[in-house]
Amino acid sequence: MTNNKELKVAVIGGGSSYTPELVEGLINRYDELPITQLWLVDIDAGMEKAQVICDLTKRMINKAGCNIEVYLTTDRKQALDNADFVCSQFRSGRIEARIRDERIALKYRMIGQETNGLGGFSNACRTIPIALEIAREMEQLCPNAWLLNFTNPSGMVTEALTKYSTIKTVGLCNVPVNMERGAAEMLGVERKDITMQIAGLNHLVWARKVLHEGKDKLPELIEVLLEGNDKMTPKNIPPFEWDADLIRSLGILPCAYLRYYYQSRDILDKEFAASESKSNRADLVAKVEAELLEIYKDPTLETKPKLLEERGGAYYSEAACELMSSIYNNKRSIMHVNTRNNGAIQGLPNDCAVEVSAVITSSEIIPLRVEPFEQDTLRLIQLMKEFETLTVHAAIHGDINAAKRALILNPIVDSGSHVDEALKETIKENIEFMLAFSHVIEAL
Repeated sequence: MTNNKELKVAVIGGGSSYTPELVEGLINRYDELPITQLWLVDIDAGMEKAQVICDLTKRMINKAGCNIEVYLTTDRKQALDNADFVCSQFRSGRIEARIRDERIALKYRMIGQETNGLGGFSNACRTIPIALEIAREMEQLCPNAWLLNFTNPSGMVTEALTKYSTIKTVGLCNVPVNMERGAAEMLGVERKDITMQIAGLNHLVWARKVLHEGKDKLPELIEVLLEGNDKMTPKNIPPFEWDADLIRSLGILPCAYLRYYYQSRDILDKEFAASESKSNRADLVAKVEAELLEIYKDPTLETKPKLLEERGGAYYSEAACELMSSIYNNKRSIMHVNTRNNGAIQGLPNDCAVEVSAVITSSEIIPLRVEPFEQDTLRLIQLMKEFETLTVHAAIHGDINAAKRALILNPIVDSGSHVDEALKETIKENIEFMLAFSHVIEAL
């Protein structure tokens, strides 16, 4: 890539409600990202919504005065042909699949969540085969392009792509972005003046350092958090309280998703209470998406609506678009991404995907090595990495025994006959998207 090249960007899952967030980021960086073509790709079933998103995208770009042609298509290969960047943000099975995942998990008295536990496993098995299909097409049509993966579960999808394809890929998550922004606000300093070190796995990360003016402000930040002034948790996550003694003992700051592991029974009790009032997270997401779509239809709307922040996609553009710019312009920025470990976290395989602070260059992503984790935290990371590794294998090969072994390892998934039943129901309900398991469906 050279800095005078006109760029073609393809967005897989262009009908996502997140797209206006992405478009806003591209507009804000138009002077450093000379994009001339933006292709929005979706499936037939999602085209009505995608058309609404496409129309809004065109209005936003026209208002900004950017010379970007916008295309909407179901022909993925046409969109990928000679693309420079491919942004993946599709949801296999759409929101209906997430609702099923949460319903099945709660039916068997397990936490229902799209990237954790049984739901995370189900989502991975639906998504990974499609992600690899996209990668194979990219190998033929745009082998030098970068794939920026925002599709959940981002860590497992990134691991599959790095192990089973040759394309350049990097995974994204807005959780570290929220943590960094929130930390600056909590400390009363400018975000540009702090350097946060993040390490772990996707949705299983900790802040290891928060550097400001030559000092590590992490201990101070922990105390601010425990005083009830949490600005780091995304708006789509309900308020909760950490075990103060535990957090102080750890000496590192967990992301909000770690509440599923440190306080799993409390979270499960809340989810059961929510399910009784018909207010599960997936149902709330569906409601917000419907409201957003109605807002997007307004022919006078030319900007990203405020309601999108309630969707959990706040600051997506900061991750996706800044990453794109850092690669294109070889900025050597430090960002928090999903990439190959390559020794960054001791105690994990070099070829596995981790979420760490990394230097972003036009040639490669260079993960930054972190100090060794305490043994108990490392054991949790290792356990979850083995869960992810087995899940990726199961998703690709339709190996039901690997699937069982993965689920049994996961701390928020129980063992026993009800897990067998939950797994069988998950596969049956999703067989349209889990074709690798077709050979076992009659035995289930």
